Amino acid sequence: MNTKRLGSTVNHVVGYGAALLFVIPLYVLVNLALRPADDLSSALTPTTSPTLDNLSAAFTQSHLGSAMINSAVLTTVSCLTIITFATMAAYPLARSTAKLSNATFYVFLVGLLLPFQVALLPLYLMMRDLGLLGSLWSLIIYYTGLQMPLAIFLVTTFLRSSVPVEYEQAARIDGCSDWRVFVHVVVPLLRPVLGTVVILNSVAIWNDFFTPLLYLTGSHQETVPVVLYQFVGQYTTEWPLIFGGLIISMTPVLLLYLVFQRYVIHGFAGGLKG
Repeated sequence: MNTKRLGSTVNHVVGYGAALLFVIPLYVLVNLALRPADDLSSALTPTTSPTLDNLSAAFTQSHLGSAMINSAVLTTVSCLTIITFATMAAYPLARSTAKLSNATFYVFLVGLLLPFQVALLPLYLMMRDLGLLGSLWSLIIYYTGLQMPLAIFLVTTFLRSSVPVEYEQAARIDGCSDWRVFVHVVVPLLRPVLGTVVILNSVAIWNDFFTPLLYLTGSHQETVPVVLYQFVGQYTTEWPLIFGGLIISMTPVLLLYLVFQRYVIHGFAGGLKG
């Protein structure tokens, strides 16, 4: 009993410590975002006169509204493209028994091991030659290729472990074509893993700073992280405005997570089986 109590105590201490590590940065974010500009006290000191001026100033001075529209369009189109192509590629990979199919699946997995920095310069030059620099299409193409291996891995393993092939066989006996079986039977059963793919990619794309900075600099289609970077100067950084803008920009992602949260654990766990 003493051993069990000790183990339980250690687990609680570790759990609370880990939670504290996540809560402190969030507290600093909210605390500084609501702090008046003339308050120069420590970031850990609670703000005594909270104000929303930093949020409104960040929204107007950085043109955050148009940037959020650009980020929303970029994230939505990229995620739809990723789940469309990943689902269409994963289905034959999961159902085919040919050796070539299995080899192709492992080729996609190699994409999980390659750092994107390796192809950064060649991709930039290719986008320049195609005249896509300064356009959201350059990022849509980039994110689709970058995130496709993980999406194909999750969807393929989810199909193999969590979607019985008997459903498809029954639909074919009833006269459904392969395309109707895929659209009306398989895709609805993939909602948990597709929700996981949407969440993972939405967060990654919405928060990405380096690639939009490289591809969209000087254009009118800059994303949220890029426009917030204007508050970072050579000698001074306006942290209250940055944190105020971050609070505004993180709201859509949080809402998206609340919508898909029931799919995330199920889909991710199912996608890692087998």
